[in-house]
This record gives sequence, C-alpha cells and structure tokens, in this order.
Amino acid sequence: MAKDFVLAYAKMIVKHPESVSVAVEAIDETAEEITIYADPADAGKLIGKEGRMINAIKTVISGCKAKHGKSYRVNVKAYN
Repeated sequence: MAKDFVLAYAKMIVKHPESVSVAVEAIDETAEEITIYADPADAGKLIGKEGRMINAIKTVISGCKAKHGKSYRVNVKAYN
C-alpha cells in the first residue's frame, strides 16, 4: 500500500512521470526502506525547498505504521 501511494504521488509532482519508479527493501521484520528513483531534473522537486515535499511524503507514510505496524524510511535517488 505504501509503495503504491508513493509511486502515484511522485508521478503527480514530477515533469517526467514515466521515469519514476519505486523500490522497497526490507530492513528487518519491522522496517522497510522505500526508494524513489526519478529523472535528475525531477529529484529536486521530490525533495522540495528545505525538504518540505519529502517530509510531507514521510508524514503520510508514517500513518501506514499505525495500520501495518512497520516503520518506513523514504529516500530519493536520481538516475545516472
């Protein structure tokens, strides 16, 4: 559920939605790392001024913790 939300939300923000992908990696039983891969021109948009956009995404994802009992770490990486 968290992966689908992050993918849909990231595609709404960027100029090149076709280049956005999301990968989820399990850290342990209680935590997962969500990595958003985007075009280098769009990585800044996903982070936002002073990290406000990525913090907003993290805040919404933290609501999933209450429902599923997992913690999530969200990162943004640009394609090389």
